[in-house]
Amino acid sequence: MSELAVTALATNHYYDRNFSTEAIKILPGEYFVTQSDMLLVTVLGSCVSACIRDPATGVGGLNHFMLPDAGQETGAVSTSARYGTHAMELLINQLIKLGARRSHLEAKVFGGGNVLAGLTVTDVGARNSAFVMDFLATERIRVHAKDLVGRYPRKIYYFPATGKVLVKKLKSMHNSTIVERERSYRDRIQSEPVSGEVELFI
Repeated sequence: MSELAVTALATNHYYDRNFSTEAIKILPGEYFVTQSDMLLVTVLGSCVSACIRDPATGVGGLNHFMLPDAGQETGAVSTSARYGTHAMELLINQLIKLGARRSHLEAKVFGGGNVLAGLTVTDVGARNSAFVMDFLATERIRVHAKDLVGRYPRKIYYFPATGKVLVKKLKSMHNSTIVERERSYRDRIQSEPVSGEVELFI
């Protein structure tokens, strides 16, 4: 099984003083899965995150990804769809490796804001949002909450042990950090082909 170079396990550990807990910051193209009572944090513009957990075991995780531009692709499975599927399957496979049962998985999904307007002819946030909902429906993973599309970036605080999610809409951005970070990530995934397949563990 080979992985995309732009899909990686998050390594940015820190102590969150606001919530008095160990935390992981997840950047575009990263994911993280844990059995511990801790906090997963990410900031989403046009990207989406799926927060998926098994409530029976408390194993949960979060990813942060964007579909490459579909361009003029045709056919049953486009490169962009394969990339999104790869990002979701990596998260689900890691959950199962840590003891989650696939039949128990539940999801909450966020992001897909229209913050990269003008970069493509299509609304990449809307495409990301539609993809993640379609994927979860196809895989029969229940969606318990969602906050998708719209005008604003979001900061997500996810507690996998309980399933609690706090969402902060970032209505006042005084810098372009989020947009620049996602633009850089988007450029990377446009230039790196999908290499290999990931089989979903059942």
